[in-house]
This record gives sequence, C-alpha cells and structure tokens, in this order.
Amino acid sequence: MRRVFFVVTLLLMAQWLWAQREKTSFQTLSPWKPKTDIRSDVVMVYGAGDYREISFRDRVQSWRDHGYTTHFMSGIAWGAFDAYFKGEWDGKPHDDEVQRRLSGEGIMHGPNSPYVVPTHDFLSYFKENHVKRAIDEGLNTLYFEEPEFWVWSGYSEAFKREWQDYYGFPWRPQHESAENTFLSNKLKYHLYYRALEEAFSYAKQYGKEKGMEVRCYVPTHSHLNYALWGVVSPETALNALENCDGYIAQVWTGTSRMTNHYNGVLKERVFEMAFLEYACLESMARPTGRKMFFLTDPIEDHAVNWEDYRRNYQATFTAQLLYPNINDYEVMPWPDRIYERSYPVSDDNKEKSTIPRRYATQMQVMVNALNKMPKSENHVSGAQGISVLMSNSVMFQQPFIGDGDPYLANFFGLAMPLVKQGIPLGITHLENTSYEEAWRDLRVLLMTYSNLKPLDPRAHRHIADWVEQGGALVYCGRDDDPFQTVPEWWNQNGMDYEAPSQHLFALMGMDEQVEEGHYRFGKGHIYVLRHDPKEFVFTEGADSLLLQTLEAAYGPYECKNNFVLRRDPYLVASVMEESPASDEPLVLKGRFIDLFDPSLPVLSEKEVQPGKQAFLYDLDKVADKTRPQVLAAASRQYDETFTDHSFSFVSKSPANTDNAMRILLPKEPTHVNVDVTSQWSWDDLSHTLLLEFGNTPNGVSVRLGW
Repeated sequence: MRRVFFVVTLLLMAQWLWAQREKTSFQTLSPWKPKTDIRSDVVMVYGAGDYREISFRDRVQSWRDHGYTTHFMSGIAWGAFDAYFKGEWDGKPHDDEVQRRLSGEGIMHGPNSPYVVPTHDFLSYFKENHVKRAIDEGLNTLYFEEPEFWVWSGYSEAFKREWQDYYGFPWRPQHESAENTFLSNKLKYHLYYRALEEAFSYAKQYGKEKGMEVRCYVPTHSHLNYALWGVVSPETALNALENCDGYIAQVWTGTSRMTNHYNGVLKERVFEMAFLEYACLESMARPTGRKMFFLTDPIEDHAVNWEDYRRNYQATFTAQLLYPNINDYEVMPWPDRIYERSYPVSDDNKEKSTIPRRYATQMQVMVNALNKMPKSENHVSGAQGISVLMSNSVMFQQPFIGDGDPYLANFFGLAMPLVKQGIPLGITHLENTSYEEAWRDLRVLLMTYSNLKPLDPRAHRHIADWVEQGGALVYCGRDDDPFQTVPEWWNQNGMDYEAPSQHLFALMGMDEQVEEGHYRFGKGHIYVLRHDPKEFVFTEGADSLLLQTLEAAYGPYECKNNFVLRRDPYLVASVMEESPASDEPLVLKGRFIDLFDPSLPVLSEKEVQPGKQAFLYDLDKVADKTRPQVLAAASRQYDETFTDHSFSFVSKSPANTDNAMRILLPKEPTHVNVDVTSQWSWDDLSHTLLLEFGNTPNGVSVRLGW
C-alpha cells in the first residue's frame, strides 16, 4: 500500500508540475528570436506551413532549443489555405467556398486569405495538411482559433448547398426577412460546430494511432464582441463537444473598445466592456470544469499609438485579473509586432517609434506577474449573485433591415447600469442551464428575449425550477421584435406561442400575456418589466426603474464606483467614470509595489482616480518574509540559489529591453554582483532592493550577499 501511495503521489506531483509549465503562453508565426523571447511556459507555433524561407519543422525546433514547450495554433475559418482554393490539393479550385456578401464580394481576412465556408472537402484538406502535419511534428496540443462566419455573408454557392442539405429546402436570401436571417445565421453556427467536431475527432484519433494524447482548444472572442462585429460562432455549444479540452478567451483592447450606450451617451468604455467580455467567456466554461486561458494584448490589430495602447492594456489587464478562479493566460499574441513594429508615440506626438523602453519594462513586469498569479477564493468587492442571461443566439439577429440592435443596447441596457453601480455582474448562458454549477450562488437573474432567443425549450424548465426554489427572475422586454415569430420550437410541433417568453411564463403558472408587475412562483419571485432593455440606457437617468426592480429582487446592496480584488499577494482595483455612486478616487493604504509603474516604487498609499486602474504587490502579504525572493521583475528568474548570507539567480527577458526588479532581502546587501552594467538602491522600510540593468534572453547572473 505504501508503494502504491508513493506512486500515486509522484503521478499527482507530475501532473501538478506539468500544469505549472503550461500556465502562460503566446502565439507566433516566427522562429525564436532574441527580441521576442518573452519567457512564457508555452509557445503556440502558428500555422503548419513554411514561413519566410524557414520550414515549419525548423520553426518548432527553434523554440524547443530554447526551452519552450511547443503547441500548435491555426485559424480554422481563415489561414494559409492557398493550395486548397487554387486547386493544388485535389485538382479543382474552391472559389465557391469563400464566404461572400450579397454583392458577391468575398470576405477576406487578409491578402489571399478568404474566410471559408467549412465544407466536408475543406475539412478533409485541413485535417491532412494542417492537423496531421502538426501531430507528425510531435505537437500534442492544438488550438483552432476563431471559428467565424460573418453575418454579412451567406451568398456563396457552397453555402447554398449546405442550406439545402441542412434544412431540406432551397436557399433563401437572408436580407429579405427576419426568418431568413435567423435561419442563415443558425446554419453558420452549425457549420463551424461541425467543423470543430470533425477536426478535433480526427486529431484525437490520429494522435492515438501515433501513441500521443492530443488536447484540443478553441481560442474565441466573446459572444458580445462577435455580436457587435457581426460574426456567428458556436461559442457555448462547444461545451457539448466531447473532444474539446478548453478555450482561450480572446479579449483585448481591440475587442473592448467597441462603443456602447449608457446614460444617453454612446462611447468607448474599455474597462467595463472587457470586464463583461471576460465574464461571458469565464461563465461559458466554468460549469464544465474545462481549462480557460485569458488573453490580453499590449497593443492591438489596428494602428493607434503607444500611449493609447498602454492605457487600454492596463484596463483590459485589470479586468482579466478580477476573475479569481482563472490563473492561466495567453500573455500576448504576435510578439513580433509588439517589439519590432513602429507606431505613433501618443495622440499629440505622431512620430513613430518602436515600443518605448519604459512601456516594455512595465509590460514585462505585468507579464511576469502572470507566471506566478495564484487563484483565489476571494470575491470581487460588491453585491454577489446577480447575473444577466446570454445565449449563442445573440449573434443570430444581425444584420436585418428591420429594427436591429447594432450596438447591442438590449444587453448593455441590463448590464451597464449594474456595472456602473459597482456590481460584479455575472453571465448565465442558456446553453449551460442544465449544469448545477451554472446556478451556484445565483440570487437574481436578469433576462430579455429582445436580442436573443432560446434554442431549446429545456432551458426554460431549468429556469422555472430555479425560480420555484427561491430565485428572483427579472424579465425585461416588449416581445415585439420581428424575430419573436421566426419558425422555431415555440410555435411548431404542437406549440402555439406568439413569443418564447410565453412558454416560460406558462411553466411558472403565469398568464401567457403577462403584464408588467411582480409575481410569485413557489419560493421565488418574477418581476416583469414591459420595456426593452435598450430603453434603460438610451436616455439619461432612464435606468431608475431597472435599479428599483433590482433592489426589490435582491434587497439593499452596496453602490460604489470601483471593483477591488485581493489575490494575495496581489491587489487589483479599477475605478469607473460615470458612476452614480461617486466620482471620488479610491484610496488604498498599506505597503505596496506599484506594478503599473516601470520604476517599481514602494508606496504607503495609492490613489486611483476614476477611469484608472491599479495593480499592486502587497508587501504585507508576502508568504515567507524570511526568504530572499524576487517580488516583481521585468524578467523571469531561473536557477535560484540561497544560503544564509546570499541569494543568486539568472534573469532572462527579451533583448533590447530594460529590467527593473524588486527583491526582498533580510538586510541591505553588502555586495551586488551583476554580469552587466547595473544600478541599485535599497528601501529600508520594505527591505527590498531595486535592481536595474539591460535584459538579454541569454541570461544575466545576479549574486547578492549581506
């Protein structure tokens, strides 16, 4: 028995160590370079083709030679698929499988890279030329990103054939009616679900034949971003895929700067948007227990300027840290464009430069903190247990010639007034209502069918059961948009409801044509507001009815202008503008290292102004204050060695960047030996050394004695 226990313990330790090795990652097309050696655990080598005169095999090997775990990433809706479209793969061109607009124009991801209608022929090509090749190179973890079908498309010949096969009747132009739009987008959703199901099944089986256990992940934007950008993707439906191992939440400045309405004003609200995007994806995966990586990006796809990038990176970075059960991260995509491309300096200075050295230092401090970021049992400050309903079908109602919702105001009408009150709003997915975990600790659910529709009647049974057991449901909607009457389950096969909400109300013993008011069902409460949620944000002060109803459903709650979370030893905070609670700054007192300041100052007080965020290392939360340790650094440390009077390590980070590090020591050092030119200063109150020198990926040896 003792031997069995020892073996099991070793296996568990091996699994834990393996998980630690895959905590942080990044994606790149390029081989290893000194300028982009950011020292994450994993590199996701992008694309199975040969790139810029270097083979796929050599690209993979270049990263392995420098100590990286190597994974594989590829687009599945777009990519280097020239051989397929030009007919080089099977002897026939496939131009009819390009996603096309009403005009016939193909939708392109980039030059020679159209978006694909994922037919069976395309999937055969994809599996043979991309999936198989990656596995043959020994890559056992695959990421097929962005399964995207544009709502503006749906006019190619391949799509028309898929329509006939799926629905059993001829294709209908989506722009002619709400019904056609719904049917078209529902098919697009199905096609990429099928594509991932087929690709993942093949990868698992082929890996097994080679003696490998292959893992499969989907990097995807949030439902909110896709609905705003006009994309249909399978999203939460992927939870039903047996061979899907997890996700990457692709949220960053570029997705989170989409404008939205609040208090009568349409504008960017980057922090709030990012907070809700991460909520959408975290709650999508949480009930399944699958792994979720959070992504953010120090820049974005579109050229702006370094100051804009820095400001919004801090906002999105803070938002991701406010989810304490997530501690796996894609720390950046495409490091080449971050470290090697030039952008304007600021709004006022149009001169172009590569990344400012102070921003690079700050960014690397933040990225290296993610290598050690713990999970936490703590909650974000504010009223807990309030959630808003989401569904994949939020992507189905765009575009349409009728009364659309281009800024997704029917979502933000429920969400933004609560977030601005300092409520850490959650998301509940209709597709996840069968999971017990989806209901854990939920007290109030806000929902509308103004911008989405239920695709399965069983979800209503789960909602009704939750209300009957004591939940409070707030239903908002006039139920008069043109999508209420599309041919769907609520008006077919013996059901004759004018709107899907009527089926839910009937399950709770209510009149189908229920009027605005408060109702009881079992131990629970239902509050019906006959207003579309967008009405709460289109006009200044129009959210008062919603907030009064929330207080009736929930009880009194704290109203504030900030979110704060402790993930010891880290302290994360964001203060919002436009909050009705306050326009005052948040003042945090203690002993902190400011991780958003590249000079890593030690503070006794941090004032966070509205519209700003803070990322602090709490010196009073150091687990073992007697052990010398690097608390914060713009580099990653290796080969740490301790004696009673010394501490040494090797520091690695990208070339042409500057390192700053705060090191906890028992007393002021008598000697500081560094391989390269350096400078240092001692802070006696915190017992920390600030050490600065130039970075190199080859490693800088540091030896400290006292």
